[in-house]
Amino acid sequence: MGSSKRSFCFMPFRFLAFLLLFFSFSSALTVSVPLNCSDTSRVCTSFMAYRAAANQSLALIESMFDVLPSDVTMERIPEADGYQYLFIRKNCSCFSQEKQYLSSTTFTVRENNGSVDDMVLRAYDGLLASEPNWNRTAYIGAVVSLRLLCGCSSSLWNYIMTYVVREGDTVASLASRFGVSMADIENLNGIADRNAITVGKVYYIPLMSVPGVPYTLPHAMSPAPPPAVFTPLAYQEHHSKHFPLGWILGSVGVGLVLILAVLLCIWCKTFHCCSKAQLGSGNDNDGKICHKFHILRGSGFCYPSGRYICCKSGKPSSEIAASQQTSIAKDLMSNIFHMEKPVIFTYDEILSSTDGFSDSNLLGNGTYGSVYYGMLRDQEVAIKRMTATKTKEFMAEMKVLCKVHHANLVELIGYAATEEELFLVYEYAHKSSLANHLHDPQNKGQTSLSWISRVQIALDAARGLEYIHEHAKAQYVHRDIKSSNILLDNSLRAKISDFGLAKLVGKTAEGEASATRIVGTFGYLAPEYLSDGQATTKSDVYAFGVVLFELISGKEAITKTNGRVNISLERRSLVSIMVAALRNSPNSMSMASLKECIDPNLMDLYPHDCVYKMSMLAKQCVDEEPILRPDMKQVVIALSQILLSSIEWEATLAGNSQVFSGLVQGR
Repeated sequence: MGSSKRSFCFMPFRFLAFLLLFFSFSSALTVSVPLNCSDTSRVCTSFMAYRAAANQSLALIESMFDVLPSDVTMERIPEADGYQYLFIRKNCSCFSQEKQYLSSTTFTVRENNGSVDDMVLRAYDGLLASEPNWNRTAYIGAVVSLRLLCGCSSSLWNYIMTYVVREGDTVASLASRFGVSMADIENLNGIADRNAITVGKVYYIPLMSVPGVPYTLPHAMSPAPPPAVFTPLAYQEHHSKHFPLGWILGSVGVGLVLILAVLLCIWCKTFHCCSKAQLGSGNDNDGKICHKFHILRGSGFCYPSGRYICCKSGKPSSEIAASQQTSIAKDLMSNIFHMEKPVIFTYDEILSSTDGFSDSNLLGNGTYGSVYYGMLRDQEVAIKRMTATKTKEFMAEMKVLCKVHHANLVELIGYAATEEELFLVYEYAHKSSLANHLHDPQNKGQTSLSWISRVQIALDAARGLEYIHEHAKAQYVHRDIKSSNILLDNSLRAKISDFGLAKLVGKTAEGEASATRIVGTFGYLAPEYLSDGQATTKSDVYAFGVVLFELISGKEAITKTNGRVNISLERRSLVSIMVAALRNSPNSMSMASLKECIDPNLMDLYPHDCVYKMSMLAKQCVDEEPILRPDMKQVVIALSQILLSSIEWEATLAGNSQVFSGLVQGR
């Protein structure tokens, strides 16, 4: 009986403990409502407001949200209790089964401390789309797939941010904090009473710009340690142990560089090509044809049957060596040709193949030279003719095209040079440039492109750009992506050309960057490139977004429109025209403003949803904030999906259109 009384007496305390436990997790257990969606192919950029503790490293947060350091910004002023709000940029998708906006991520268990459910709830603090229900014990190294709440804007806002309401938050304070109106927050979240918002529940904040400022490491937060290290002290110990090793590796590296430099000098002295006798234009004893070129430090090349090998016998006299020290030779190093070597042609071959550079063979004029059609050794080629003053651009193109080879990059066949002129020989693109098919094609002797062809061309060009950005041994920024530099072959497949402005991407502590003078073509230049001259892969992405707008509209990057004040024409950027049209086109069912901008040559033969998706992709590419632009890998994925949907649409025409018949014929 006494035992029963004691149990009864302790019941209020047990109940009180249960209430305390319940309220301590009330914010995590509050059910938040995801935003509904209908377009299951919709993907957008969203943000999540995450309240990070002082002992959480950036590396840990990156792992939790599957993002890069460049995807994290921070609030200017941290909270008084040491917490810091971070804004995480994530792609948000409309999941087909749930018909809700969600974002995927993974969580890696790093400690044996309770169940997985508890760890996940604590880690994401209300951002989860649903409560976890695995009921399993945690073990270190386990990886859990999760979905987080997010949202895509279908109105005039640029982004939607997921925010978990805290004690003291009100609609008014959130509106002031993020620079939006209370009415917008209320409308987006369906709030009837602005004084009754639920603590611990997710609310969606509409944004016009990127929240926060670039992330910097506060004194309270640890620098990015390995995943298992979370405290500043642990990181300092880890770093100090490895500091001497860095000095050792650096010293070894310097030693290796010096050794390689000595070997290179020895090689340069011993490996002279063709002697004075060999530098003539006749045949040598081995039947190899030798020609004199002022390129590789006064050396000539001998090549049999389209290939060449250096002649090692004999040394050039001092007189010949001196005569060949041109400005070109000073700029060109023989280590350019670590990859496949181009064929060297004589000036006479170049002159003969172009009929003496006749106007009938002229294909076009560019910034750095003229391009001619030629028939060289029974092969159709395009020959770029440049003056010797353009050595820098000539060298840049040689360096890139000798090292990168891809189906969607124009192939360099060979070159030739004299004292006054430089020549680059490329594969010939039978269908001219993309620009000639988009901008007044009839007057340029070209045909207009079908919708399927346009999407395929966009995908081809995106793959070529992705290759030089991410997959080549040395990553490059093209710096002059435009429709006139995208060439089309007989099958209307695209190849990127003109690498005269290409630049190697440099890696710095802040990420990729390449400081340079402003070059390129107006209408395609990214805002940050114009302001600070920093060429990055995101600069190319911006230019590619302009090309996408060209494919949709048929207009040029800088186009003439009727002025607002008078009848005269004013010049406007295509980006401003298309972005304005998209603001008034909330979806593919209500795109009247966008339809006014679509190329009339398409004659309404296009799937509206695919045109809208491609327009939204282009809008993301030309975002003023480089961090919010997709990379080319993401662009390739998006265009692949658009192409597949376009082919499915075309198949519904049941062969009753010329467009569909072109697809069947293997276009």
